[in-house]
Amino acid sequence: MTTPAHSHSRKSRVVAIDPALLQEAARQAWRKFAPAEAEKNPVMFVVLVGTLVTAAITVQRVVSGAGFGFELACSLILLFTVWFAHFAEAVAEARGRGQAASLRSARRDLSARRLLEQHAEGRNESVAATTLRKGDRVLVLVLTGEYVPADGEITQGIATINESAVTGESAPVLREAGTDHSGVIGGTKVLTGDIVVTVSTDPGESFLDRMIGLVEGAKRQKTPNELALTVLLAALTLVFLIAVTSLPPMAGFMGVQLDTVMLIALLVCLIPTTIGGLLPAIGIAGMNRALQANIIAKSGKAVEVAGDIDTLLLDKTGTITFGDRQATEFLAVDGIPQQRLIAAAVLASLQDPTPEGKSVLRLAQERGHTLPAMPSGATFIPFTALTRISGLQQADGSHCIKGAGEAVKRWAELQRLALPPRLNTLVEQVAQQGATPLVVADSSAILGVIALSDVIKPGVAERFAKLRALGVKTVMVTGDNPLTAGAIAAEAGVDAFIAEALPEDKLNLIRQEQRAGRLVAMVGDGTNDAPALAQADVGLAMNAGTQAAKDAGNMVDLDSDPTKLLAVVEVGKQLLITRGALTTFSLANDVAKYFAIVPAVFAGSLPAIATLDLMQLHSPRSAVLAALIFNALIIPALVPLALKGVRLRVQSAEQLLRNNMLIYGLGGVALPFAAIKLIDLILALFL
Repeated sequence: MTTPAHSHSRKSRVVAIDPALLQEAARQAWRKFAPAEAEKNPVMFVVLVGTLVTAAITVQRVVSGAGFGFELACSLILLFTVWFAHFAEAVAEARGRGQAASLRSARRDLSARRLLEQHAEGRNESVAATTLRKGDRVLVLVLTGEYVPADGEITQGIATINESAVTGESAPVLREAGTDHSGVIGGTKVLTGDIVVTVSTDPGESFLDRMIGLVEGAKRQKTPNELALTVLLAALTLVFLIAVTSLPPMAGFMGVQLDTVMLIALLVCLIPTTIGGLLPAIGIAGMNRALQANIIAKSGKAVEVAGDIDTLLLDKTGTITFGDRQATEFLAVDGIPQQRLIAAAVLASLQDPTPEGKSVLRLAQERGHTLPAMPSGATFIPFTALTRISGLQQADGSHCIKGAGEAVKRWAELQRLALPPRLNTLVEQVAQQGATPLVVADSSAILGVIALSDVIKPGVAERFAKLRALGVKTVMVTGDNPLTAGAIAAEAGVDAFIAEALPEDKLNLIRQEQRAGRLVAMVGDGTNDAPALAQADVGLAMNAGTQAAKDAGNMVDLDSDPTKLLAVVEVGKQLLITRGALTTFSLANDVAKYFAIVPAVFAGSLPAIATLDLMQLHSPRSAVLAALIFNALIIPALVPLALKGVRLRVQSAEQLLRNNMLIYGLGGVALPFAAIKLIDLILALFL
C-alpha cells in the first residue's frame, strides 16, 4: 500500500498569504473578468460595463486625434477598481487553497485491501481506494502502519489512529467498533491494531473532498443574509443607474450637454462599490476563520447562522465538565455496613466498561477491598438510557445493581424493597456538592450511595457570561438529578438546565425553541444525537463521533471538543459584525464622494452647483480623478480587515449599532473628504 507523507502540525492549519499565493490571486483576479464570473457581482459588473464604455470613448478620441488623457486615466482607474474587487475575493480563496493543499496530501495514492465477502476465510484483493463505493457492503482491511483508504465506520476491531493530516493534532486517538467513536477518515494512519472498515462514501464525496471544495471556495454558496445584501446593493445600483442615465435628456432639455465619462464616474462613485467588492471575500474569510479553529462548515450558511444563534444547547458531560466522573465516596444508609455497600457496588461494576464503573472498582481497592472473580453463571445488566441502571444478575436470580436514584427506587418498588429513611438525604447531600449520586441495591435492600465527582472546565463560566452579553441563552442538558444539575449549572453560569434528560428531550427542546422563533445550536457525537443535530439550526458534530452524526450536522469539529460550539458562535458573530461594519463604511463613503464629484460634473454647465463644492478641489477633472482613485484604492486597503474580521467585543445590539455608526459611519464620511482632498492636491501638480 502506498503511503502518503504527512508532516503536519497544528500551526500549519493557519496559512499565511505568501508571495506565491498573492501572485496566484493576482492571476485569478484577471480570470474573473470573464462574463460568467463577472455577472455574479452585479455592482462590479456595472463598473465593468462602465469601464468598457470609457475605453470605447478613449479609442474614439484617439482615432479622431482629440485629447484622450483624461478618458484613458478614467478607463484605467475603473479597470483596476474591478480588478481590486476580484483580487479581494481571489486572496480569500487563495487562503483556502493554501489550507486545502495540506489536506490533498492525505488522500494521495491510497490503496485498500477489499475483503471478498463470498469467502468466509476473509480473503482480500488489493484495489485503488478510488474504486471503493458506498452501499456495496464492501469491507476494507487496515493493518498496523497503513492508511485508512476511505471514510467509513469501524465494524470490527479497535485501533489508535493518527489524524494529524486532518486535525493538525499529532496525538493519536482511539477508535473502536460499536461505539460512538467508530468513525474514521480516509488518509489517516493506523498506529496500532487491525480494523475492518465499512466504506460510507463514494469517490469525490469523502470528508476530505468536501473540506477541500469548501475551503477553496469552489462550492461556496451565498448565505441568505449575503443574498439579501446583494439584492439590496443591486437595487441601489439600479436606482443610481436610472438616475444617472436620466440626466443627459434632462440636461438636453435645458440646453446643457454633459460629459459621458464624467457621468460614468459619477455613477461608479455613487453605487456601493466598496462593499460590493469586499462582500465575497468577507464570506469566504468567515469559513476560513472557522477552519483555522479546526471547524469544517459544510456551507457558509452554517457559519452565518451561528452568528444569529439565540439558544445554545450543551451536554453537561464533556462540554461543561471534563466528563471524567470518578467515584470518590461510598455512603451507606443507616444499618448497612459500608463493606456490604462496597461489595455490592463491586459486583455491580465488575463487567461495567464505562469509566465510572472502573472508578468504582478502583476506589474499592483503595478502601482495602479485594476484587472477586466474575461469579459463575452471572449475567451483566448493561446501562441503557431507558432503564438508567446497570449491574449483575447472579445464577440464583439475586441482583446487585447501581444507577440513578429514581430508577433504582422504581426497581426497588418492583422488588418490594423498603425505602431507607436517609436515602433521600444522602442523595441530596451528594447532589448539593455538584457530584452525581449512584444508588446501590441488592435483592434484599437499598444499601447506599456512590458519589461520582466531575470537574467543571476552567474558563467555561467566563465564556458563558460573554455569550450572555451577546444575547445568547445557554441551556445545559444532563441526565443528572435536579439537585446535581442545579449545582453544576450555578457554578458554570448557564441560563437554564434540564435534568434527568432522555435523548429525545434534546430534540423536543430544539423544536420548542424554534417554534418560539429562536435559532438553536447544539453539539453531538453519537448516532442517537443525529436527529437533534439535523433539527438544530447549527449542528456541530464531533469528528470522533459516528458517521450518522457527522452527516446530520452542518459543522464538524476536527478536534472533537464539545466546547468548540462556543467558538462557532463567536466566529459567526464576527462574520456578521464584519459585514455590517464594512457595509456601514461603504455607504458612508458615498456621501463624501457625492460632495466631491457632483460639483465637478455640473460646475461648467450649472454654476449654481458650485455651492456644493465644499472641498474646493483644483478642477472638475482632478476632482473626478481623485474620487475615482480613492474609490479604487479603498477596496484593497480594506482587504486585511475583511480577511481578519472586526474584533468581537462583548456588547449589546444597541451598543454594536452605536459603535458601527460612530466608528465606521462617521469614519466612512470623514476619510474620503481628507483622502480625496489629498489626492487632488497631488494631481494638481501634474494637471
